[in-house]
Amino acid sequence: MAQTWQDWSAHDPLAARHWDHLAQFASTPNPFFERWFLQPALEALDPHHRVKLVRFERAGELIGLLPVERARRYSRWPLPHLASWLHPNCFLGAPLVQYGEEAAFWQALLARADAKPGAALFLHLAAMPLDTRLADALFATCAAQRRRIALVRREERAMLASTMAPVDYLAHALPGKKRKELRRQQARLAELGTVATVRQDDAQGIHEWINAFLSLEARGWKGREGSALAAVPGTAVLFRGALAEAAARGKLERLSLTLDGRPIAMLASFLSAPGAFSFKTAFDEDFARFSPGVLLQLENLAMLDRKTIDWTDSCAATDHPMIDSLWEQRRPIGRLSVAIGGFARRAVFGKLADIELGRLGKA
Repeated sequence: MAQTWQDWSAHDPLAARHWDHLAQFASTPNPFFERWFLQPALEALDPHHRVKLVRFERAGELIGLLPVERARRYSRWPLPHLASWLHPNCFLGAPLVQYGEEAAFWQALLARADAKPGAALFLHLAAMPLDTRLADALFATCAAQRRRIALVRREERAMLASTMAPVDYLAHALPGKKRKELRRQQARLAELGTVATVRQDDAQGIHEWINAFLSLEARGWKGREGSALAAVPGTAVLFRGALAEAAARGKLERLSLTLDGRPIAMLASFLSAPGAFSFKTAFDEDFARFSPGVLLQLENLAMLDRKTIDWTDSCAATDHPMIDSLWEQRRPIGRLSVAIGGFARRAVFGKLADIELGRLGKA
């Protein structure tokens, strides 16, 4: 299998088509590593080109891709390592791998890391979905090679996955008292003007929608704390570029709750069949007493009716107070560290893994 570690900007049109084809048939969908999201992210957030794209090819066909960096620190410790590249607005670290090629991909990646580890003491894979063929193949490959792999963190985040109709799912997920309270809030909100839900999955008006979202988010608590998308130039550029390209490709659903035509809650979801990903949401805090974010999520249950979507990843933090109370399913996500290199390097990693797992009470 041909292996290349190349600068992210070195893509010709043919390579771009191969990348898009790989994303379409990936074993585990991951919009954050698709070309329309990852390239704007690299342009905005990696100006010095520290990130390399690990590309694996067979007979001219791209079968695997993963952005990788050589990190100097591991948490607060000066431990050099190879790591999949994630940024604060990248919520999944699964490499794009052609279905059926999962084991071959991991074997090739680990062989490359063994042969040229540089100063890296181990390989670290963050935000890996654990309930996938991809993760199963990694654990099986490590077991077959007698290679140490450590699950150093596991969390579960809300997921929407059901064959129920939206109305039935809501009745099952929320007690009657809570549903009654939401109906009351909907009615009270309607007393202020015309309430409407606007759902779009095309590119019409995308730039105006983006501007409205950035403005809405900036007026809330994220704006006050300086964490809003618009507060960081590179992040705002990424948001604008990725959403516009996703909309042009039919990979974005925009959902807005409006009052007299003014958005008071907004949600952007990426569509990467068979999955969807709730990327960003914002609501107008002036209407907080009506729970506009929750009311919008009630409309978002219509995702259950999409024939090409089997599940939706909330991309939310574990124990999120709002979405965890509404979505009943959970998706396990983990951080994995893997031994690489020769005997001495693996021995050092083993001690480091024992220390970390012991500190976490997992040894």
